[in-house]
Amino acid sequence: MNWDQIEGKWKQVKGQAQQKWGDLSDDDLDVVAGKREELVGKIQERYGVAKDEAEKQVQEFESSCNC
Repeated sequence: MNWDQIEGKWKQVKGQAQQKWGDLSDDDLDVVAGKREELVGKIQERYGVAKDEAEKQVQEFESSCNC
């Protein structure tokens, strides 16, 4: 699935994102609102990882998303 599809279905995908990144709150995911860069930033902030690691995690999520 590509990110445009994920962004369009964010309300459904949000639960899967919360399962993958349990430290992200509902408010965090509401702020993200399907925007890829916002999600990368929140992952960096909450998990203390570098941008390239956060990008890698989001890319894995994108390819494994079951939406």
